[in-house]
Amino acid sequence: MNENRLPANSISGNSAEEFLTAQQNFWQILATIPPGRVTSYGRLAQLAGLGRGARLVARWLAQLPEGSSLPWHRVVNSRGQLSLSPCSPAGVEQRHRLQSEGVPIINHRVNMARFGWPESPEQPQDLHE
Repeated sequence: MNENRLPANSISGNSAEEFLTAQQNFWQILATIPPGRVTSYGRLAQLAGLGRGARLVARWLAQLPEGSSLPWHRVVNSRGQLSLSPCSPAGVEQRHRLQSEGVPIINHRVNMARFGWPESPEQPQDLHE
């Protein structure tokens, strides 16, 4: 896939400007996930206006520079499972960071009903303001 194009179902067009706007929305939403809470790749995509762009979210998270202050560790799959291998350095770091924020991980899974963010299925209004 061309780096300057989003999947057709992600945003209305594929211009470089729309791509950059979508990516900026994504970074802003990611930054607002509070400590002790998690969200899914798909929910993060929806909140950022990327439609069904869960795979794009995963790619952008994987491209974060080492040492980034953005809370990449607060993103899990839709079932609450940590997607990274529990034996990988990043998987170990994700588990450690979540546990240090008070998020219990049982069988490589987070209880989304208790720790999922946002709590409401409706998009919080202040995220894009």
